[in-house]
Amino acid sequence: MDAIAALVSLVSPEKVQAVATRVRRTEATKAAAVLSSVVGTPVASTVVEQLAAAWQNTKVGSDELASMLLAASHVYTKAASEQSTELVWTGPTTPFVSARRTEQALLQVINSAEQTLFITSFVAYDVSTIVKALNAAYERGVSITMLLESSQDHGGSINIDVIGKMRGLVPGAQLYAWRDKTGDFSDGRVHAKVAVADKASCFITSANLTGYAMEKNMEAGVLISGGAVPHTLADHLISLLQAKIIQPV
Repeated sequence: MDAIAALVSLVSPEKVQAVATRVRRTEATKAAAVLSSVVGTPVASTVVEQLAAAWQNTKVGSDELASMLLAASHVYTKAASEQSTELVWTGPTTPFVSARRTEQALLQVINSAEQTLFITSFVAYDVSTIVKALNAAYERGVSITMLLESSQDHGGSINIDVIGKMRGLVPGAQLYAWRDKTGDFSDGRVHAKVAVADKASCFITSANLTGYAMEKNMEAGVLISGGAVPHTLADHLISLLQAKIIQPV
């Protein structure tokens, strides 16, 4: 199973099909020599050799192995098409990682929204590109909900009124705060930084909605499109609203 998974995750479905076709016409004892010519790269050849070696240690027949390869390839391809995950990074870069920048990822989520957009952040200021995108989303009919940390004057922990500032910058947004904190959460803060669009894509990040976070800080996150995570995250945030754990400002 591990050898099959390694193969289907490395080579194209067409190559898997070719390997499966060759498998049906050979025996386990001859697989190493017969299958190596199907793929073209050294890495793929190594994985095929590992599959051949694993096959010799089982009682799996040729037709059975071919079917396993095709089924595994189909599931892997389908799962990959339904959800994609990208690394997002702002700060010093290295040759080892190619990543989207924080501002680019956040703008992608905002610009993709067609019906709903839910954003949370600890603080928010000095983000003209984000403000412009949010206002454009509202103008095209997107319902925008934002959860931000309250100022000290309103029971929060920061010395500036980011909610008041955001009300002036994005007047169409519905603004929420976490005020009635009880039990273990009595001293809690809105420290989550997420953006979810239409339950279809989400950005989970260390970055606040600030100019420094978008351009200068070392920030990391993931951009997820499709799959269960955006849907689950959106449902959770909406449930916090419906349960009145967070309240409109």
